[in-house]
Amino acid sequence: MTNRTALITCVDKYMGEAIKQKFESLNIDVITGASPMTSEAEVNELVSNAGAIDILVANLAEPPMTGPVQNIENRDWNKLFDSLVHPLMYLVRAVTPQMLERKSGKIIAVTSAAPLKGIANNAAYCAARGAQNGFIKAVGLELARSNIQVNAIAQNYINNNTYYPDDILQNEKFLQHIKRNVPTNKVGAASETAELAAYLASEHCQHMIGQLIPLAGGWV
Repeated sequence: MTNRTALITCVDKYMGEAIKQKFESLNIDVITGASPMTSEAEVNELVSNAGAIDILVANLAEPPMTGPVQNIENRDWNKLFDSLVHPLMYLVRAVTPQMLERKSGKIIAVTSAAPLKGIANNAAYCAARGAQNGFIKAVGLELARSNIQVNAIAQNYINNNTYYPDDILQNEKFLQHIKRNVPTNKVGAASETAELAAYLASEHCQHMIGQLIPLAGGWV
């Protein structure tokens, strides 16, 4: 995995830092983008400045807008799609031409297991993450014949600074929630997501295409 370049977006959020550290330990050159990453212009500038990109890690995050469906606000719905769905398309669209030219590339989206199971009072978030997952499945099939592997890590209950930060891991009410809902009885380590991302980015991963890989302690 030497002499390869990875672009990791929004490295300050979600799984960005964990994946960055893992890739750097494997001698992958890492280029990072900061949050927010919402506009087409931001994405195109980042990709253009990065040059040759062997691995794209589309790490996008936005806190869920929790509440019953009848109370969903347009601004909240739009913010989720503007933060999660549209940037994913911009990123994949921007890096695909160079990968097609080389007939080589890895695209890894860090999405969510939420739409795989559904969470009451989180319809807007599930819709946005579900759109990401559907996009990845379709793009994976489309690019497979050009030796570009596209997959998603659809995770939940993993330690990260956006959804499950360190301080919540000491909250007794949250720990009881974990015991009721997560078969492993714990929140997973960020390093596990990073290890999975490293495999998906490696040359050992050639036959996995358009998959939404649940990493959620058996929750889904």
